[in-house]
Amino acid sequence: MDVLQDIIRTLSLPDFYFAMFRSATPVLLTTLGAMVASRAGTNNIALEGTMLISAFVGVVVSAFTQSALIGFLGAVFAGFVVSNILAYFVLKLNSNSVISGIALNTFASGGTIFVLYLITGEKGASTSLPSLTLPSVTIPFVKDIPVIGQVLSGHHVLTYAGLILVAVIWYMFKYTRLGMHIRAVGESPDAAESVGIPVKRVKYIALSISGILTGMAGAFLSMGYVGLFSSGMTAGRGYIALATQAIAAGNAVVGMLASLLFGFCQSMANYLQSSSIPLQFIQLMPYLIIIIAYTVYCAMVENRKKKKQMKAAAGKQT
Repeated sequence: MDVLQDIIRTLSLPDFYFAMFRSATPVLLTTLGAMVASRAGTNNIALEGTMLISAFVGVVVSAFTQSALIGFLGAVFAGFVVSNILAYFVLKLNSNSVISGIALNTFASGGTIFVLYLITGEKGASTSLPSLTLPSVTIPFVKDIPVIGQVLSGHHVLTYAGLILVAVIWYMFKYTRLGMHIRAVGESPDAAESVGIPVKRVKYIALSISGILTGMAGAFLSMGYVGLFSSGMTAGRGYIALATQAIAAGNAVVGMLASLLFGFCQSMANYLQSSSIPLQFIQLMPYLIIIIAYTVYCAMVENRKKKKQMKAAAGKQT
């Protein structure tokens, strides 16, 4: 009963929904990146490693240049480079995309800590680096609206960038030449090549965009969400983004909603840490909910396929 009261009280707090958007931001940006790569027919399994390397580079570059903007650009460029390394292995050397992605993730996990140790002598976090953070944005007029202003105004600049990019990615797939080429390559590479679309170039571009968006997510983690780099700070968000983009099925708006579901659960977990619920279960909750949502989605897809097969079989019999 006490737990239920804690949940109801938490759901009535504007700060809870503010934290929901904040927690959803890195997953949303990475989901959009995963979506672009997936629509081109290439799954970017290296999202986790790309995010981690970008978070590290953002902190290091901002610390040495004393410029948050240059640090952010460094993080984005790092995401671009890592995604192109994956593209080279997959598209040029014809290696397995899953194995290549896992290899990059493993390299990022150990490599970032190794380089951090060489630079600072620290193994866990970049506490000695004078790194900078990107600013938050207060929206005029909206900030003065009761409750709504507390929820929607004052977020990190990359949170608003992520929400804007949802519309940009949706528009790109629906109306632009590049988006149509990416969709064509993902649906049928042979058919796309037969009408003159450069399949490998489009896949390179899609993976590059995926890396840039994931690099932005990494920059948010270390230059906005926490304000420093720490070992394993991505905490599986790259893999969660693979699930949320699968749930979205190429729809950027649905991807945003799936990311907000993760943010909702993450925010709830943070607020319930002082409750009687075991801490381990609270920490598990955001990931468990996404797994359940993905399982339900897969079951619905499978059920839809079976119904179509049954209709097709009934049509043949008649």
